[in-house]
Amino acid sequence: MLSSVFAKNTQKNTDGRITNVICNSAKQGLIPQREYFDKNIANSDNTNGYYIIEENDFVYNPRKSADAPYGPISSYKYTEAGIVSPLYLCFRAKKEINPAFFEWYFRSSAWHRYVYMSGDSGARHDRVSIKDDTFFAMPINIPSAHEQAQIAIFLERIEQRIEMQRALVDSLKKYKRGVVAAIFSHQLKFSDATGNPYPEWTSCTLQDAVDFLDGQRKPLESADRAKRQGQYPYYGASGIIDYIDDFIFDEPLLLLGEDGANILNRSTPLCFIAEGKYWVNNHAHVMRPKAGQNIKFLCELLESLDYTRYNTGTAQPKLNQDKCRRIGLALPVYEEQCHIADFLSAFDQRTDKAQSILDYLLSNRDGLLQQLFI
Repeated sequence: MLSSVFAKNTQKNTDGRITNVICNSAKQGLIPQREYFDKNIANSDNTNGYYIIEENDFVYNPRKSADAPYGPISSYKYTEAGIVSPLYLCFRAKKEINPAFFEWYFRSSAWHRYVYMSGDSGARHDRVSIKDDTFFAMPINIPSAHEQAQIAIFLERIEQRIEMQRALVDSLKKYKRGVVAAIFSHQLKFSDATGNPYPEWTSCTLQDAVDFLDGQRKPLESADRAKRQGQYPYYGASGIIDYIDDFIFDEPLLLLGEDGANILNRSTPLCFIAEGKYWVNNHAHVMRPKAGQNIKFLCELLESLDYTRYNTGTAQPKLNQDKCRRIGLALPVYEEQCHIADFLSAFDQRTDKAQSILDYLLSNRDGLLQQLFI
């Protein structure tokens, strides 16, 4: 049982001498609050009841999330003592252990079923409710110290490879953003097949370059979609949100998010190309490029724009069709559009390949975690 290795840590910051407040993030693990939020959130006057944690202690945050469906359990890796919310469960090894092995164990899903079966019923939907005694009665298979070390080293090497691949993907995306900015600011120019520069770009509005097909969109409530599950993508403002049994469009078209926070924060692509057979709801503008316009070029151009000045929403950011129609553009001739589109597509192919390798590595790591700890 877990209690054979760990015991609950109940040491509190009663004198308030420790001010290093620690957050337990599902993605980043245990991290100082000042790093996570760029400032201290907790009031130092109210941290007397916080638990003190030291290097190699473990902390369980019972709050559920997409990244941690039963809450994250993380190890504390800093030499400076920290304090955590009393809502967390803190535990410390009773004897010398391999912290890396147990960190990997808790990153796996091997303990999820036990928490699911042993948790209290009627608990809040966003938080796991499990008694401390029940938590520490968790069954756990512990290999020899040598095998623990080998497993931890093996998984750490995989993680290092994953981080290298993730850095490559991030670098490729960043480099492309720089190239796109250089193209649309005319710092990077293209020449035709004979080496001659293309003609100057001409000014127009978006409605000069595309036909709006918003009148063909049709929203479906989630309850209706649940009854109509199928093979056809159902698009919203930020991409595919469901699959249903019918389609509206059967051609490559541009989709531009019409509302939502993404108009301002741009956490995901705002403009993208939909292909094949698909359905679009009323949260994305649907546009067909006119003759003489390259869809890939237009997508890159529209994705590069800052839509802050076109926002007509107050509580909810919104790009209404009238504003979109009047967005000012500068367009090159069709031949140069195709040249630029092909050039940027080569970047996309390289990035997609790197991303597929990253996805493969992540999938294999997750599979290994399942096999090693069950």
